[in-house]
Amino acid sequence: MDLYNSIFELIDMRSFSNLWFWIALAVMWSTASHWVLGVPYDMVLRARRNGGQAQQDLEDLVRINTNRLLFIARVSGLWILGLACFVLTGLAVLGFFYSLEIAQALFLLGFPMSIVGALSLSTARLIEQEEAGGELLRKRLARHRLYVQITGVISIFLTALWGMYQNLSIGALGG
Repeated sequence: MDLYNSIFELIDMRSFSNLWFWIALAVMWSTASHWVLGVPYDMVLRARRNGGQAQQDLEDLVRINTNRLLFIARVSGLWILGLACFVLTGLAVLGFFYSLEIAQALFLLGFPMSIVGALSLSTARLIEQEEAGGELLRKRLARHRLYVQITGVISIFLTALWGMYQNLSIGALGG
């Protein structure tokens, strides 16, 4: 067997039957639910438990990340939105109209993360408007994390259903 075939057997270009795709999906959602607005969630828990300096550190880090996110959205938000819509639409058309499995997989990774991005922007705006601190800030971050986790569960469920359908339909065709 030559090197080319060995590499492609290892990589397996069919996304939904590839273990690496499912590992990437799990890592993506694990990371998304741990980092809330760029802040590790254990900082929120530590601030709730200890208060004092831990709370101040949390508020400083959330302020920095919120200001950064809102600045990017205000300066180039429409360009980012347009590019994201273009890419996701292209992936959806390639994946579901032209049956390109890698495009389906990338769409099923990217579309839910765009929802998480919109949730993050909304939460950042709320935190800025309310000038949230203390318990209110921790509550906002916990609610945002819950919404991200709900989005992740729905996304993983739908991706698993679509992946099983793809694998069974390809298996039934003998290909």
